[in-house]
Amino acid sequence: MNILVTGGAGFIGSHVADAFLAEGHSVSIMDDLSTGRERNVPHGASFMKADIRDAGAIERLFGTGRFDVLCHHAAQMDVRRSVAEPVFDASVNVIGVLTLLEAAIRHGVKKVIFASTGGAMYGEQDYFPADEKHPARPVSPYGVTKLATERYLHFYRVTYGLDSVSLRYANVYGPRQNPEGEAGVIAIFAKKMFRGEQPVINGDGKQTRDYVYVGDVVRANLLALRYGGSGIFNIGTGVETDVNALFRNLKALTGSNCAEKHADGKKGEQLRSVLDAGKAVRELGWSLTYPLEEGLRLTVDYFRSEREE
Repeated sequence: MNILVTGGAGFIGSHVADAFLAEGHSVSIMDDLSTGRERNVPHGASFMKADIRDAGAIERLFGTGRFDVLCHHAAQMDVRRSVAEPVFDASVNVIGVLTLLEAAIRHGVKKVIFASTGGAMYGEQDYFPADEKHPARPVSPYGVTKLATERYLHFYRVTYGLDSVSLRYANVYGPRQNPEGEAGVIAIFAKKMFRGEQPVINGDGKQTRDYVYVGDVVRANLLALRYGGSGIFNIGTGVETDVNALFRNLKALTGSNCAEKHADGKKGEQLRSVLDAGKAVRELGWSLTYPLEEGLRLTVDYFRSEREE
């Protein structure tokens, strides 16, 4: 198949593009490099540097690409920035998406794979872990835009017959994650530890997340590509890990001697988040293959090798 991966120079998108190429598909990548890196673009993929809000660039790309599948990973992904700049967040995560989907309809795309969110979709959960039937109550503009995109995809399926699979990721981590900024606590902590800098834990560190390794997310995308029809699926481990435990695991793996330092908590930060991926297991044939200990080791090895380059 001929696949367009938006955000394919970024953390998750580049791993997904690698896997599509390994399975013999033709892959094109569109990325504005605002957070992605051109060095992440895999050999064998074509690349266009462009913003998903640039209608002219998108029309040119779709007009020549003849894509069967749109795998959409490009996003404004910083939850805190979405709170501070909701108009900007919506311009990328809603207007950008619609610009892509309109082009997809005009040019005969058959399927969309959408990188949605589980961590920001459900808000403070009523039960743990949350399945896909849990009420969607996002408390950030970022989560709102992901939910809006899922609703738009339903519209495009009903109106135009465009199939879509939305993958609601838990907190994804692994090699190539950008440690700069506010996203990706594992990457941030690991990088600081290797630099001899002091990581800071927000609040008491007892807030929990569901950390899923990027390799398992890649497998979900491969299975979504083969899935017949449309659906929404959580992709997570079903296991809660608090930030204090994460810090101690990373400290041991990196050999850091940094102190366990806490700062004031972030206002409005979600206390607990964990996903039930049973539907993905049953319907996609997905399974978890990287427990946290293994995923952390692989991630730390990556950041260690980056430091030594």
